[in-house]
Parts: sequence; structure tokens; C-alpha cells
Amino acid sequence: MATTAIDGPRVAPASGTAALSLVILLHGYGSNGADLIGLAPHWATALPHTAFVAPNAPQPCPGAPDGYQWWALTGGRSRAEGAAAAAPVLNAFIDAELDRHGLTQAQLALVGFSQGTMMALQVGTRRQPVLAGIVGYSGRLADEAALADPETARPPILLIHGDADPMIPIAAFHQTLAALEWNGFAVESHLSRGLGHSIDMAGLQLGARFLARVLG
Repeated sequence: MATTAIDGPRVAPASGTAALSLVILLHGYGSNGADLIGLAPHWATALPHTAFVAPNAPQPCPGAPDGYQWWALTGGRSRAEGAAAAAPVLNAFIDAELDRHGLTQAQLALVGFSQGTMMALQVGTRRQPVLAGIVGYSGRLADEAALADPETARPPILLIHGDADPMIPIAAFHQTLAALEWNGFAVESHLSRGLGHSIDMAGLQLGARFLARVLG
């Protein structure tokens, strides 16, 4: 069966030269790539040789004009089932983007927000060889049990969350952090005090430093 093709806005390396690394930005439920590509200018100085792309998720989101979803929140499907169903679409996109730039998996980082973080953790812990890293904002694991799979890849991960998040509560952040550490991941984390379901300047700066380090 053919895989749905996805696409979204791109930002070329600030250096003006060919990309030496790639960051794929995965938006949250009801949002779109145009929203999350807005992170790229904040990171251009730290990542001058990095290309950015923010694909729209494969499904239009009901009730959200110009919004998309990686999977529907209705219909009785679990997070694990939804993320697994969307994974082949994202994997095909990642393969195409790496080929487009002539880059390897070691030159790739995934950055997610909310449902996009679930996708980054779902896909980024299953791709071999190990990719450079994952940054997850305001998200959680979709399928904690799958981490026990011996085929699991373990890239370095940075998790950032607001302690006043009403959408994905802080308990989910702690549960995700504990599950990743229990399964042998190198995880860094940061809690932004008073922050809701969003990204603040501290989170942007921490993301920039992490990505600059893992992408070399």
C-alpha cells in the first residue's frame, strides 16, 4: 500500500552553504509546520550549517482550520496505536529528506512539540543506526512498553516541559523521564516554572545548546 506523502516549510542553512546536518520539526495536534518552523530563526546562530524542515502531519485536524494531526484523538485508538500508525509516513519523509541533503542518520535530530514529541520518541527510538538526538517539548511517550524491545535505538534526548501545562500534565513528563532512564537512555531534562503548554526562551536556549552539541 502506498504511504501518504507529507511535506512542509523549509529553512536553508544560515551559512548559505550545503547542509551538514538536518533538524526535522514535528508539530503538535491541531497545528502545522508553518508554526513550528518558527523555531529555526532562534537556532540559526547556534546551528549555521543546519537545514530545517517542518512537515504537516498527514491528517487534517477537525475543528482546526489549517491544522493537522498525526492521529485522531477520537475513535478509541490508544496513543501507542496512533503513533504506530503514523510512523511509516514520518519514516518515509525522514528517508527522503536525508537523501535530499545527502546526509546520514548521525547528522539528523528530531524536535517535537506535544503530539509531535510523541512521534519523535516513537520514530527516533526505532531508527538504526542511531540518530544524533531528540528534543521533546511538552510531550510524552506514546508507547512506553516498546522501549524494552531489544531493537530499540538510544539516541541522546532532551525533554523540556512547563510545570503548569494543562494539556499534558507534569506527571506525564516525570513518567516519560523515568521510563527512558530505566531503559538505558541518556536523558537531559528541564522544567520551566509557571509555563503552560508552550515553549519559553529558556527552552529555546537549552534546545539550541543540545542540538549544537549532538550535531557537532
